[in-house]
Amino acid sequence: MAATQSFAHPSTQRRAALVTGASRGIGRAIALRLAADGFDVAIGYAGSAGRAEETVAAARAAGADAIAVQGDVAQAQDVARLFHAAQQAFGRLDVVVNSAGIMSMAPVAPASIETFDQTIATNLRGAFLVLGEAAARLREGGRIIALSTSVIARSFPGYGPYIAAKAGVEGLVRVLANELRGRGITVNAVAPGPVATELFLDGKSDEQIAQMSKLPPLERLGTPEDIAGTVAFLAGPDGAWVNAQVLRANGGFA
Repeated sequence: MAATQSFAHPSTQRRAALVTGASRGIGRAIALRLAADGFDVAIGYAGSAGRAEETVAAARAAGADAIAVQGDVAQAQDVARLFHAAQQAFGRLDVVVNSAGIMSMAPVAPASIETFDQTIATNLRGAFLVLGEAAARLREGGRIIALSTSVIARSFPGYGPYIAAKAGVEGLVRVLANELRGRGITVNAVAPGPVATELFLDGKSDEQIAQMSKLPPLERLGTPEDIAGTVAFLAGPDGAWVNAQVLRANGGFA
């Protein structure tokens, strides 16, 4: 376990959020946007302690209390530890965002089973564990937000494991929203289109990236900040009446 404890005392006036996969990319942008919006933030990360510390420093520079906690979202004990650390640090937990995920390309074929299992473990099992832990811990008025993908509607070859996992996440979101009936907690998903992150750009040629950038009518790749703004809407007061929905933040990609 690696965790960075904040030096500031938790404030009962501030809200607190836990963001998984927050050491880089979309997760980092979400954590920093929530910090700017008045949340203290727990930065969940899998492997890059250095990047997680950078996110913590940036969140503190924005005026937030922040900690970094290492954990594999596919492991129940790690997920429980993430939540415990956040609640211990801040004294409360109001918003949970599950942004942790991997994108491994593979065809639907027997030889791809290891890639499929790895993708399901992180993207779907991880979402199940994080959403379930959030449901057990959040108070009335809490917000649970999962990251899905707009590529579900496109069904590109090679995306089978990724799409299967994220389609499952969207199903979990709708079911959990109903299971939390009467508790005043919203459960939603944000489904980005092509976003210029390391996860998306890795393994793609310049030509492929240029082609993808032209697919949305807005004719550009999204930015992590585009997605963070959508998450911030769901986490904030204006998103209070949105529940059991998938917001496709994709520039018209699908």
